[in-house]
Amino acid sequence: MKQAPFPDDLTALGADGIRQIWHEAKLRGRGYGRAGEILKYAEESVGIKDGVAAGKTAVKWFVRKIMELDAELADIENQINQKCQEIPHAGNILEIAGIGENTLFGILAEMGDISRFDDVKEIQKLSGLGLVACSSGKHKGETRISHRGRKRLRYWLFQAAKSAVAHAEEFKELHTYYTTRAENPLKKMQSLIVIACKLLRIIYAILKNGMVYDPKKMLMDIRRPEKQEGIAA
Repeated sequence: MKQAPFPDDLTALGADGIRQIWHEAKLRGRGYGRAGEILKYAEESVGIKDGVAAGKTAVKWFVRKIMELDAELADIENQINQKCQEIPHAGNILEIAGIGENTLFGILAEMGDISRFDDVKEIQKLSGLGLVACSSGKHKGETRISHRGRKRLRYWLFQAAKSAVAHAEEFKELHTYYTTRAENPLKKMQSLIVIACKLLRIIYAILKNGMVYDPKKMLMDIRRPEKQEGIAA
């Protein structure tokens, strides 16, 4: 957008010119093969014929402002990350596969000082993941999460749950158990919400007590058939 905002600019550059811009900007992940496709669309585009000069000036102004805002946002995120790294035991949470720094720092930034909470349920309520019954009069509806509280905290916890299920074997196993168990199997979304709440409890315990993450302990929620048979015998 900065160098070639309009279709005519793209056609003047050609596919090699587009690839060169990506190369200089280190945007290899975009896929150089798409340059030809973009060029084709540019050639077929009607484009803007009137007020081209003014239009280009406006586009370049907006691009410059976006880049300035991106730089400011990156600086703010860097400051938040540095503050989060100062929190005792926060590094232990990164031992959970799939939980990266950005996700963790997003949770910690939204959660705030953990010492102000007496119980993890208070944080669960703050995130909007607290359970409420959808009932009225004699009608008893389903139990759902409240969705009240900090939307961003709920977002980061849900992202952490999805990432943990994708990358951590213990959470994959737990997700499979929740969705396939014989009694009260959960839907995939319900399972991810339950796992998000479980991750919140783990994070709370690590920060509160300085404990080390233990995947085996986390899997104690699974009721294995062989154990149930042993108890029945």
